[in-house]
Amino acid sequence: MSHFMMNRRRFISNVATVGGLAAAQTLIGVRAGLAQDVAQVKMQLGWLASNGVIGEVAAQKKGFFEEQGVALEIVPGGPNVDGVAGVAAGQSTLGQISSSPSVMLARSAGIPVKAFLAGYQKHPFTYFSLKKAPIREPKDMIGKTIATQPTAFILLRALLAKNGIAEDQVTMVNMGSDMNQLLTGQADAVTGWVTNTNALSVLGDDRVDMMLWDAGLQLYANVYYTTDEQLDKHADVLVRFTTAAAKGWGYVRDHPEEAVDMLIETYPNLDKASELKAVGPIAKFSFGDSTKQFGWGAMNRENWAAQIKAYADLKQFTGTVPTIDDVASFAILDATADIRKQVG
Repeated sequence: MSHFMMNRRRFISNVATVGGLAAAQTLIGVRAGLAQDVAQVKMQLGWLASNGVIGEVAAQKKGFFEEQGVALEIVPGGPNVDGVAGVAAGQSTLGQISSSPSVMLARSAGIPVKAFLAGYQKHPFTYFSLKKAPIREPKDMIGKTIATQPTAFILLRALLAKNGIAEDQVTMVNMGSDMNQLLTGQADAVTGWVTNTNALSVLGDDRVDMMLWDAGLQLYANVYYTTDEQLDKHADVLVRFTTAAAKGWGYVRDHPEEAVDMLIETYPNLDKASELKAVGPIAKFSFGDSTKQFGWGAMNRENWAAQIKAYADLKQFTGTVPTIDDVASFAILDATADIRKQVG
């Protein structure tokens, strides 16, 4: 999972460095030209390649990107890769990041990026407890010890504030790399993505889930973002990308086992058995009531406004508090409404 919190100094430094490299190169991610030209599109991931790109992989394998005149290259991220800085500097056309607050924090730090699609309509981030001491709603956290990732402390703080719970009523501790603190009783809850079936398998049938979304903090996940410049100058390419990606994700929903085979063929390091367990939940996060009405990839202004307010109330923005139009563009959604609704 990529970082929720962004450091302004790191952003500015990385953008300056990567920007200098990009200026020295002739390829900038999208080749402008005649309509029959193929657009070279690089999609920078916020982390290592995983099932979060299964829709794009399916679209590649089925020729949906080729139909749209798009040659897509998926660029993996990692712990030492600042994907947002690379996109901002023009090394990649667009990016996919795990959580919507990263885009808001980047914008506040002066980075000219905007979200244009929300791949997961609900964020899979979840608090996991056990039946012997279940946490089913936020008030159940009172008096409990919650282990979470250092970068996700802000999510817990925002969740408590949203539900009127004072921070001193909950003990917050750093979470390790697995579920051990919950199993050994060192914590009453641990956190992670509910789509991570491998990590969750050790909890078995005793697991109790409280999703961040259901508890009142409604973030988007697998967010697609790009720069102001790309939106201004290459909106047609983003429309073509979105059209193909939507069809790819629709194919995953309708042909999950075949889609997993495509994913494993592309990324052999992934475990097929685990991905077969995960593909169903992934499809549910990608499709639901909102996509039936508004199409795959939909997002709305009200949700972004609530996210901005939650982070502003906790004084998380290092610069000015961004507006909805600073952090999200709805132009690509509008231009692809028909195909996205067909898929959704």
